[in-house]
Amino acid sequence: MLTEDRKIKVFIDFDGTITLKDVGASMFLNFGDMEKIGPVVNRIDAGEISGSEGWKELFKLLPAVPKKELDDFIETMEIDPSFHEFVQYLRENKIEFYVLSDGFDYYIERIFEKEKIKGIKYFSNKLFYSDNADMKTDYPYRDEECRDCANCKRNHLLMYSGDDEYTIYVGNGSSDRCPAQYCDFIFAKETLLKFCEKEKIPYSQFETFSDVRRKMTEMLLRKRLKRRHQAGLKRRSVYLLG
Repeated sequence: MLTEDRKIKVFIDFDGTITLKDVGASMFLNFGDMEKIGPVVNRIDAGEISGSEGWKELFKLLPAVPKKELDDFIETMEIDPSFHEFVQYLRENKIEFYVLSDGFDYYIERIFEKEKIKGIKYFSNKLFYSDNADMKTDYPYRDEECRDCANCKRNHLLMYSGDDEYTIYVGNGSSDRCPAQYCDFIFAKETLLKFCEKEKIPYSQFETFSDVRRKMTEMLLRKRLKRRHQAGLKRRSVYLLG
């Protein structure tokens, strides 16, 4: 076991990180009208509207989708094959980990079930079908001050990690920009990578979870893990406000 007595927590994005495609975005591309949806997505990416406002606007534009059609669509979504080995790696080394998603439990549950992945603690928005077969959403973890996520990932990260723990974040999208700033080490690609470069936040680029596992093994073989000073300052600023 590589962790010995060190306390490490890993936080992982779902859409486009665990999955090969962003399932939420793909859902709108598949069932919606891109001419109407595109401008809303651009407003979300530009920060003109918050994550929760963006989801609500997008669902207004989505036509009625029968449950069977959505289930069949979800069945086509694939995950990074190396995620299975990464989960096993974390469990073997007794490293606690959480999945933080700004997507929806409806497809997360079904994809994990399809992949026979059990026992992962995750936090997400909620999607369900009402008695009259209408698609409904709920945002139980929304934070009015958080504009990047409808499900405030930063709050989960701070809730499930302490100042004495070394935190690692793995992500790719715009909703990962906020939580990554509070972590000691960041694995980034795509939108999150560009954000880290712009804000001069250190990161390690990855493509698959095999890359993450190799780099983590190198890190954990070191005698000491160096905490990121700016992340510590941002964490303390939130604790003081609370």
